Amino acid sequence: MPRMTWTLTLLLAMAHAATADGMAVRSGSSRPNIVFMLSDDQAWNGLSVAMAPDVPASKGERFHTPALERLAASGMRFSSAYAPAPVCSPTRVSLQLGMSPARLHWTKAAPREQGRRLLEPQNIRNIPDDLTTIAELVRQAGYATAHYGKWHIGGGGPARHGYDEHDGDTGNEHAFRFTDPNPVDIFGMAERTSAFMEKSKAAGKPFFVQLSWNALHAAQNARKATLAKYGATGDAVDKRIATLAITEDLDEGVGRVLAAIERLGIADTTFVIFMSDNGGGGGRRGVLSGGKGSVWEGGIRVPLIIRGPGVPAGSWCHVPVVGYDLFPTFCTWAGIPDAALPENLDGGSLAGLIASGGHGEVRRAREELVFHFPHYQSSDGPHSAIRLGDMKLISFYETGNAKLFDLSQDLGEQTDLAATRPDVAAELRRRLGAHLAAVSGQLPTPNPGFDAAQPPPARRGRRGQMRPELPKQGRQPRGAAQPAGKGKPPGTKTKPGANR
Repeated sequence: MPRMTWTLTLLLAMAHAATADGMAVRSGSSRPNIVFMLSDDQAWNGLSVAMAPDVPASKGERFHTPALERLAASGMRFSSAYAPAPVCSPTRVSLQLGMSPARLHWTKAAPREQGRRLLEPQNIRNIPDDLTTIAELVRQAGYATAHYGKWHIGGGGPARHGYDEHDGDTGNEHAFRFTDPNPVDIFGMAERTSAFMEKSKAAGKPFFVQLSWNALHAAQNARKATLAKYGATGDAVDKRIATLAITEDLDEGVGRVLAAIERLGIADTTFVIFMSDNGGGGGRRGVLSGGKGSVWEGGIRVPLIIRGPGVPAGSWCHVPVVGYDLFPTFCTWAGIPDAALPENLDGGSLAGLIASGGHGEVRRAREELVFHFPHYQSSDGPHSAIRLGDMKLISFYETGNAKLFDLSQDLGEQTDLAATRPDVAAELRRRLGAHLAAVSGQLPTPNPGFDAAQPPPARRGRRGQMRPELPKQGRQPRGAAQPAGKGKPPGTKTKPGANR
């Protein structure tokens, strides 16, 4: 659809919403600003902020994140928040498009592995031109847009997908370039964000900025003083110490952005959102099972904090939410009516939930939450999970087995209820299969050339090096059911302004 036609369509939809549905569409100067911060590989309990009021282990014992503590005290914490995927790129594209990784056929970040019992499905590795990003949508509605830090989803980079200002088509390698005094570009990103906010305010335009922090990647690049604070000596830095140090440096970057918002006098009209792109495991105290590359809670449950106009200070929300809910939430805040949203959104707006003090429900196309990882990365092999209410089922494709957990009683997923609650397990299996079929989710297929006598291939590490298969994290035995459904590229609405 030509860009002018799309702009007219959006304006007509907004006018219709204001007159026919009684929705007050605010002028550009009164619409809220949106600052979305996305950390990398940060665990649910990887802050000094508790992410559940009744779970002491939901905050780290040694982490020091005072800026995020202040953000939480002035906003709302979500105890049951999930990343769309247990790895970075699928989450990042899901956040841009408001659709699940399963629907997008982008469920893994690393290349497909060979020599396994099952063949992994092929991923789409670039944002399709016929899909609309959140930046394109809010920019058409009058917002200034910026993306700083890690992009890692190809497709021509942020400039091609609605961002006025950006750092280019960056990936993990970007983090390693920056050392003390600007570790992994934390403080450079904060400075660029401050300048962008100041310029947007002077122009009288609301703004949307996403800071995709490189941290916690290249944790050894943390400032020397911060590393020393946690006991680092010499050039060889323990990974745990490096993680503590880079987390504190990241928190200072968050604090600098928050200070800029205060200095500009826009705190009352600015939403600030902080979350992680995937889980980082359960930590040494093991509150959650699994880790990155698995759909156990440790791989997908993440910190989420939101502060802004109408958000009750020091409040909690225990309703399960997922990253792709942010797309329609941002649209609600920007005054974009439902009639102007792209088709096939999987997320539901959190605006009503927040306005009601964290109580209520999120209205999505489907009731359940599904996390689809038909790939090899953890020792579980390809697997998927479904959560409905407090019940969660994990389905393992190699064995055809399933495990069932009641998260209200068993957050660490230690007690399998599949044998004692077969009715619930069967219903969740059915729903999982129906969900994947509805979004044309791709499944792994038998490998005709598999040789069980051959050892599993080495996995490729973060910077291209080969490494052996990692051991299982937490206490998660293998097993689970295989839902039906074949993968076809999902039908989608033509992207507004695709002639970029």
